[in-house]
Formats: sequence, structure tokens, C-alpha cells
Amino acid sequence: MRIAVLGTGHMATTLAGGFLAAGHDVVFGSRDPSSHGDLASPVASTADAIRDADLVVNALQAAFTLDVLPGLASELAGKTLLDLGNAVTPAFELMHPDESLGELLQKALPDTKVVKSLNTLPGTIAVAPGSLAEPTSVFLSGDDQDAKALVSSLLVDLGWPAEAQIDLGGIATAKAAEHYFLLFAAMMQQFRGGDFNIRVVR
Repeated sequence: MRIAVLGTGHMATTLAGGFLAAGHDVVFGSRDPSSHGDLASPVASTADAIRDADLVVNALQAAFTLDVLPGLASELAGKTLLDLGNAVTPAFELMHPDESLGELLQKALPDTKVVKSLNTLPGTIAVAPGSLAEPTSVFLSGDDQDAKALVSSLLVDLGWPAEAQIDLGGIATAKAAEHYFLLFAAMMQQFRGGDFNIRVVR
């Protein structure tokens, strides 16, 4: 699979490393490709990276995603967009307390198939779930079943078996996953680190 990772920060590079290890082709999308010659994969303009991708991963800073991605609507049309952002203020308060970034992206990009996932855990665990002592859970939200199936297959490649994946339903359920950030932040402060995840037991 050819994956465009939008962004070049810590989360973007961590995920890209996991995708590469799983055998996928990765290209980073950046506003300034020439300034990122030290990355593990090629860097292209954001539009060029999106154009040739089978899957687009939004690893931009979540607080500014809605300022950037709607301007790329034509490039993103028909694409599956994996959004993993939690839009919070500098005080770690939710920027969209009555909605979710996932929902707002889907409204802003009606021709794009938005899937919310990997926003409830650190990137290091997202790409290496086996690094924890016990199996844990990962969530998906999205309106398009084929798009969710594509993301699900990528999750399997990263080490998340089908039984670890919980399909919450349509993109409206991204609100629940994003609001989990408040609990995650509280636990991270208590544990003095983010090397953890949760498991749903039925």
C-alpha cells in the first residue's frame, strides 16, 4: 500500500516507521519538502503526496487541521483519510467539546472517506502493540465501510488483530473516542508517562 503521511513531526515519523516495517511504501507530505532531507522516506509537497496515495494519514497538528485540509479538497476527493488527531488547546482542553475533529473533517470534505483511529494511544504503541505485556484495544469510526476495511487491514499489519479492533460505527462516534483524551491525559499525568493503553473486556 502507498501511504501518504501528512506532517513530519514526531507522530508522523513514528507512524511512518511502523508502516515501513510492515512493508508499505511511505511518502511524507510537507509544505516545505526541501527542508526535510533527513527522513526515512521521500518527502513531497502535500498535494503531490496525496495524489498518488492509496491511503492518506493526517498526522498534522490537530489544532490546525481544519485550517489546512479543506484547502486540499480536490486532492483528497475519493481518498480514504485516516485521522488520528485530538484537537486540544494549550491547556489540554477539547477544542470541539460538542463535536469531534473527525466529524468536522467529514463535513468539510464530503467527497473524502474519513476514518478515525489510533487517537486513543501513543504512536509508539500504535505501531508496536505487542510492546505491552497484555493485548489492548484500538477503535475505528467512519461512515464508509470500505474505507474502514482498508484502515483495519493496515492495523492488522501493525499488529492489531481483528479481535483487538472495535468498530464504533459512523464518524459521529469519533466524538466518543476523541473525548477519551481527557481520561488519557489524566492517566498520563498520574503514571508520569504515556506508555499504556486500555483493553475492552466483555
